[in-house]
Amino acid sequence: MPKMKTRKSVAKRFRLTKSGKVRPLGSSGTSHLLSKKDSKRKRRLRKGDLIGGKQATNMRRLMGA
Repeated sequence: MPKMKTRKSVAKRFRLTKSGKVRPLGSSGTSHLLSKKDSKRKRRLRKGDLIGGKQATNMRRLMGA
């Protein structure tokens, strides 16, 4: 059986932690048009968060892990 190929688009946007959880590399929605977003929303976007559930399972599969 051939090796699974890594989806490079996913590998550039996400990393696996040592325990196998999926962590996004950058925050979307924080680069421009910030004047219309309220402070609470921008504060939430500052914090990095892990991806869980079925979406994390799919990301791991796409990364070949």
